[in-house]
Amino acid sequence: MRRFVLLLAFLSLNAMAQRKPPAMEPIPEPPPPPEPGVEQPEVRIPVPSGDKVEEIREGGRVVMLKVTPKNGKPYYLVDTTGAGQWQRRETLDDGIRVPMWPIWIFD
Repeated sequence: MRRFVLLLAFLSLNAMAQRKPPAMEPIPEPPPPPEPGVEQPEVRIPVPSGDKVEEIREGGRVVMLKVTPKNGKPYYLVDTTGAGQWQRRETLDDGIRVPMWPIWIFD
């Protein structure tokens, strides 16, 4: 029985060794990377003349605008979801600050 198993293993290894490897084909050249700023749409947010607008960017994307009117109090336009839906906030202070550190960790 042991000789039969060894013979079967030898024959299967021999059959695997006789298989030809698949034909190698050259990999096609990758397309050139897109030029930055060419395909990105330009977004314009209308602001009354005389107002000062400051952009706050994160990773090259505008996430917040600080608008300072000529005769008024500054306000912020914030894109919280990243979907282009801007929300107006008078301040960046959310008000309540809840402690976020662990009090007890169960092992």
